[in-house]
Amino acid sequence: MEGEFFKGVMQLEVTAGAFKGKVPIFYYDNTSMTAIFTASTAKVRQYLPHPDMNLIEFVPGRCLVAFTAFEYRRTDIDPYNEFSIACLVKFRQIQIPGISVARQMLTRCFPAYVWHLPVTTEIARAGGVELYGYPKFIGDIEFQRDEEWIQCSLAEKGSEILRLRGRVLPTSKGKPMRYVTYSVKDGIPLVTNVWVNPLDFAQSTNRSHAEIEIGTGHEICDELRGIGLSTRPIIYQYSPSNEAILFAGRNLMDR
Repeated sequence: MEGEFFKGVMQLEVTAGAFKGKVPIFYYDNTSMTAIFTASTAKVRQYLPHPDMNLIEFVPGRCLVAFTAFEYRRTDIDPYNEFSIACLVKFRQIQIPGISVARQMLTRCFPAYVWHLPVTTEIARAGGVELYGYPKFIGDIEFQRDEEWIQCSLAEKGSEILRLRGRVLPTSKGKPMRYVTYSVKDGIPLVTNVWVNPLDFAQSTNRSHAEIEIGTGHEICDELRGIGLSTRPIIYQYSPSNEAILFAGRNLMDR
């Protein structure tokens, strides 16, 4: 039954800067796809904003960068689209190449530093910046679909940043997943829990099931071209229908 996932979760009215709304934020009807690529650990490390963030490696010298496209059709803050570029990290913990990745897959818990997070509405931007310290900006995020592929394009002010393309795969009910996101606001690291209920879900390690095309002329394009991304992803996740809860962030200053 719709709504069972949200039962028992109390919400409070919150005002923060230009944001006014309820927290945690409920996402009732969404589509998402994620492609995880490897990249040079040494080159990605320069973009981490805090020394206690340790990149998780697939193999020594190769960390993991996740690209996720979200289409939020019904939420507490109205419909919008979002595109996440995130680096998988451990905070104040040692990572073991390969083993840390396997543990995440088994526990369905994915910790990541949110590197870029463009959205399509002002309320989503303001809430992300004011409440969570996310590096959000207003972008053009559009989805296209046919029977075989789903594609999301990301641009800002007419400058194309990237296109993410993934296979439309057969799905089944997935198990709940937890995403632990790290960000920095006013120099203080924050952590936020995001719980996702994948009503329809598929995961593939077939490297031909997703691809990314990086544009030119935008700062983010230059960053992505400079980190030694793999040509194909190691994991692709497709969820045409899911629910999610974005909980309030908390600071890690006293952890």
